[in-house]
Amino acid sequence: MAQNKLDNVVKDLIAALGSERVETSLSALTLVMSDESGFHADRPPVCVVYPESTEDVQSVVRCAALHDVPVTIRGAGTGLTGASMGSHGEIVLSTLRMNQVLEIDFANRCARVQAGVINGDFDDLLRENGFWFAPDPASRKISSIGGNVATNAGGLMCAKYGVTREAVLSAVVVLADGSSITVGRSTVKGVTGLDLTALFVGSEGILGVISEVTVKILPVSDHPVVTLSAYFSTVNEAAVASARVTENNLQPAVMEIMDSQCLAAVHEYLNISSPHDRASHILIQFDGADAEVQALSCRAILENCGARDVDIASDSEAEALLEVRRSVHPSLARLGTTLIEDVCVPRSKLGEMFDEIARISAKYSVSIPTVCHAGDGNLHPNFIFDGEVVPEHIWEAASEIFAAALALGGTLTGEHGVGFLKSRWLRDELGPRQYQLQQDIKHVFDPHSLFNRGRVFS
Repeated sequence: MAQNKLDNVVKDLIAALGSERVETSLSALTLVMSDESGFHADRPPVCVVYPESTEDVQSVVRCAALHDVPVTIRGAGTGLTGASMGSHGEIVLSTLRMNQVLEIDFANRCARVQAGVINGDFDDLLRENGFWFAPDPASRKISSIGGNVATNAGGLMCAKYGVTREAVLSAVVVLADGSSITVGRSTVKGVTGLDLTALFVGSEGILGVISEVTVKILPVSDHPVVTLSAYFSTVNEAAVASARVTENNLQPAVMEIMDSQCLAAVHEYLNISSPHDRASHILIQFDGADAEVQALSCRAILENCGARDVDIASDSEAEALLEVRRSVHPSLARLGTTLIEDVCVPRSKLGEMFDEIARISAKYSVSIPTVCHAGDGNLHPNFIFDGEVVPEHIWEAASEIFAAALALGGTLTGEHGVGFLKSRWLRDELGPRQYQLQQDIKHVFDPHSLFNRGRVFS
């Protein structure tokens, strides 16, 4: 890309936003060259811009379109697919300064927020007023709501409350020509036209820039949350038990499985002792008016499935158990470079999927500690290796895991998205006709591939 073109787009961006919101220093550029996936760009982007409003975003997009310079959209940089890393010849549009809660409508149980609002901060604000925000990714303390929407993020609460899509009512989106549209509505019901809101949720920034969203908020329940903890000799037994829970019409808000490798790594990381050596752990929470009744039924199911030490935790113990679960990724990072993967299968197939992971681990002689959102069938196999570049045998092992998930009626990704990481396998799941249709939709919204070029569709 010609240097004079890049110099000119930077000048125009400074003229539109001011020099304090256009960064070109090497330190600023280096910060946006990677995300949490382990991917790292070879060369820095042109600049990082920090809009503070929808109008600012429109100015950035118009400048980029005028000079035909691609735009990479970045929230907090907590993504796990390489989608938000800035590389050579790209403008990085950061939403971090778009961090205002614009309106909270308690009467209608919704709120309007800018894309850069941090999920955990927003939830804390709501809880001060007797409400809460259901989407609960493990990165909630540092991830942005705009990023959660763009990836249709999941989390621990998905078993009962669904992924981010279930919480989004409407969004303001800036399109590739610099115009903006509002998709969706703030009413409880509405079926006018095609559902473009659902199209943009999970679109990973390839269709437009989400600048604002209106989301559902929920009243905090007066009923206690009941937490169960249990151990199993094998992770397969834990997976089978989790399927029995849902088969028996119980509805946990949280149901998480950690295999023995994850559990041992977290205990070492947090410096806590484990009651069982080489055991797998299941954590289950129930909320609502019948939480205690459901918990007692669940306890019986776990014991019948061979669980050991099935305990109902106190509030403080429950917080400690959740901290153990949320510490998986930092604990595994101490073991080596970690490729964090994400597949989803029907809940009844979880045991078979864990067996496949064990088979593949042995075949390639690679450690694959796995944690699982058992309530919705979403597994996170973590590949541990030495060095910064993912070795070919790791990709081969990952490819077999993806194929195994598809063969069991599952999907390549339950919550992380495609980004760069899984673009090579996307056609395998979609098939050639749907793959082409999705490319055609991308072209309708972004005919010159201005946004997140090379992501999702390789």
